[in-house]
Amino acid sequence: MKVKIKGFLKDITGSMRAEKRRKTAIKNASASSEYSDPIREVADELHPLYNRLIVTKVEEVSPTAKRFTFENEDGSKLPPFEAGQCLEIDVKIGETRTTRAYSICSAPYEARLEEHPHVAITVRNGKDDGFVANYLYANVKEGEVYTAHLPFGHFYIEPLRDSKKILGLAGGSGITPFLAMAKEIEHGTLDADLTVLYGSVSSKDIILEKQLAEVKSPRVKFVHVISGEPDYPGEKGYLSAEIIKKYAGEGDVTYFVCGPLPMYLFLEKELAKLKVKPRRIRMETFGAPRDITKAEGYPKGAETKVHKLTVVRGLDKTVIEAKASEPLLVAMERAGILVKSGCRSGTCGICRVKLVSGEVFIPKEGDGRRYADKEYGYVHSCSTYPLSDCEIITNIL
Repeated sequence: MKVKIKGFLKDITGSMRAEKRRKTAIKNASASSEYSDPIREVADELHPLYNRLIVTKVEEVSPTAKRFTFENEDGSKLPPFEAGQCLEIDVKIGETRTTRAYSICSAPYEARLEEHPHVAITVRNGKDDGFVANYLYANVKEGEVYTAHLPFGHFYIEPLRDSKKILGLAGGSGITPFLAMAKEIEHGTLDADLTVLYGSVSSKDIILEKQLAEVKSPRVKFVHVISGEPDYPGEKGYLSAEIIKKYAGEGDVTYFVCGPLPMYLFLEKELAKLKVKPRRIRMETFGAPRDITKAEGYPKGAETKVHKLTVVRGLDKTVIEAKASEPLLVAMERAGILVKSGCRSGTCGICRVKLVSGEVFIPKEGDGRRYADKEYGYVHSCSTYPLSDCEIITNIL
C-alpha cells in the first residue's frame, strides 16, 4: 500500500483544515434539523419501546368480564401484530409496580385503520385470585392513559408450521385470542378454517358471547360447551376426547389451547387419547399456578414458610421477604422493586434472574428455561418459588 505524502506542514495541519471546514459548515447550516432516517422511522413505528394508550371504551362483555378498548394517545396507528398475540400493560397499585400480559381480542387489521386505530383486551374479575385483574376490572375508566408494550407471544397461526384447519379449545377468558383470529379470518386477512369449542360453567356467563355471535364467516364456527347446566340444550360437560373428535373431523388439524392451567392438564390427557402429535398442539400459558401446592413435586408444608430474598442490582443489595407460596417476581413487586416481565408463565424469559444461592422450586409446567439458563444458574422469576433464603442478581431498571 502506497501512502501519498504531500509535505510535512500540509500533513500535520490536515486535521486543523478539516476542523475549520466543519465549523464553517455548522455556521452556515440551517437552524432546523433536516436529517431523516426512513428506516429508523419505520422501525420505530413497528417496534416502539412502549405506547401511551388512552382508554376510549369500557364495556361489560359478561357478568364477570369487561373489554377495554385503547387508542394511541396521539391518534397514530398501533404496532402490527398477529391474531393471538398479547399486549402488556403497566400498572401501579399502591407501592407495587407490575405488568400483566393480556391476549388481544381485537383483530390486527383494526390496529392499522386510517380512522381510530385501536386495540382491545378483555379482563375477567379474578375474585380472590387475580390481583391485577381485580384492580383493572374495578378501576379502569374512559380517558385514562396507560403505558403498554406490544406485541408478545407465539400463540398465532403460522402457515409454515400449522395446518389450515384449526380447532380451538378455550376456557374462561381463554376465548379472547380466538375472537381476534375469527375477526381476522372474517376480514379476509387470515387464511384458515377455525372451529372453537368454548367451555364455560354457565350459559349466563359466557365471555364475549355477543361479539362471538357477530362474526359472520363460513370459515369460522363457535361451539359452546357448558359444564354446569345438565339441562343445557347444546353441548354439555367438559372438552373431552369424545367431543373433540366429533368436531375435529377428518384430515390434518392443529389444536390451539387457551385457558386455565387445570384445563391444560385435563386436555393433555384427552388429546393423548386421540394420539394427537405434539407438533400439532399449540398452548397459550396463563400465568403462574393459582395453588402451587398442587404442582407435582412441591414439598409438602413448604407453602407456609417465609424466606429472606436478597436482590442484587449493581452495587445495591436489598433484602426482602419472600413467601414460599409465591414466585420470586411477586415478592419483588410487593417490595416495590421494578422487574420487567412478560408472560408470567415461565415461557418468555423476560424476567430472567441469576440465582446466586438458595433452594427453589420450579413447576414443570412453568419451566421454560433454555439449556444455557440451566447450565449457568438462571431462573425465570415468575415461575420460581423460594424454598430457603435466596440471593439473586437482576437488572437495574
